[in-house]
Amino acid sequence: MGYPTLFRSLVAIFSLAPLSMAAYPEISDDRCDCYLTNGSSSHYFTTHKFFDFRDKVDDAGVPAIIEDADESSEANATSSYLSSDEWTDYWAIQSWNNAAVLSSGVSDASVLMAHSPNNVYIEKNQDENADSSTYLTMRTARLDDFQTACEFESAIRNYQYLSVRMYARTVGAPGAVTAMFTYRDIGDNTDLTAVQESDLEIRTLDPPDRVQYTNQPSYTSMGLDVQEATRNVTIPNQRDWTNWAVYRMDWSPGMTTWYIDGDEVASISFQAPRDPSMLIFNSWSDGGSWAGNMSVGSEADLQIQWIELVYNTTGSSEKRSDTPSHIMMRTEGEENEKRDEGSCYNICSIDQREETGTTTLVQGSAPKTIVSWVVILCLALFAW
Repeated sequence: MGYPTLFRSLVAIFSLAPLSMAAYPEISDDRCDCYLTNGSSSHYFTTHKFFDFRDKVDDAGVPAIIEDADESSEANATSSYLSSDEWTDYWAIQSWNNAAVLSSGVSDASVLMAHSPNNVYIEKNQDENADSSTYLTMRTARLDDFQTACEFESAIRNYQYLSVRMYARTVGAPGAVTAMFTYRDIGDNTDLTAVQESDLEIRTLDPPDRVQYTNQPSYTSMGLDVQEATRNVTIPNQRDWTNWAVYRMDWSPGMTTWYIDGDEVASISFQAPRDPSMLIFNSWSDGGSWAGNMSVGSEADLQIQWIELVYNTTGSSEKRSDTPSHIMMRTEGEENEKRDEGSCYNICSIDQREETGTTTLVQGSAPKTIVSWVVILCLALFAW
């Protein structure tokens, strides 16, 4: 083989080398131009965030339930982590109550529900053969005079398409709902034509192997059910929501798709959200027909080891005040910040990896190690 042929062989080998050295090499987020998800709802996103609650022993502690509704809502954050910039730059723990809803009669809620920062806390993992030291707990409990609950929502209120995952389980008594959902702020939540929301809901009234998925609204102004909007799904592989599992929701144009431990379990195009929205997690009950009425002294918890999302946004994002999201004014978006394959050089994945929270390169150019260069040189000499 002559030198020109050798040169061409080297060029060909070098061009293939970055991804031939490792099927999916780990890469830092600052080297990723975009993220491509897997599954039937595969989509490109610009930004990756990972929130890890698995090793926060210094922040762990279960606070006593505050038995006064007003004092409960006025409580401080339960740990230094939940008052740190790492948390508050992205999430806002809520403290609103449903007193106005109860007095208006617009729902069949029968119990005062008060959200409290005191019900969001880091807890030690006491599982046998635990796979984490700690996790984040979201608690709801029934007291004599009210239901203490909790909710946190994203500081980013203008997501426009995302893939969000949580490694979580739900435990506790019947009559509660734990949820992860997108929500579009509207001025009047009684206007069903303006509602845009995609829900993952676990009702502790339901059998433990059932999960509810919905593109809201699921009912009409006449109180009739909208069957096309919702699915009640059996968890695959004979598991239930008291087991740890990865719950994933993909909101993409014209469709919301949900997965459990990588298995697609539901997909709904009917009423898929269209406009910029926020992301909310909660654990609650109000004594209504949907949640049920918890017995006094009972409790249910959503426990989360980590939350991960890749997403696009549109326009500017505003942090909201401590006002119920359901009565906030909407944030209008402008130019959608998203990328497609044509504008992505380094395409990364949070699906093709071994370690949770990391990203891998699935297309592009990875840094070459000394071993890579040695292998390339050997291949070149062999070809020569």
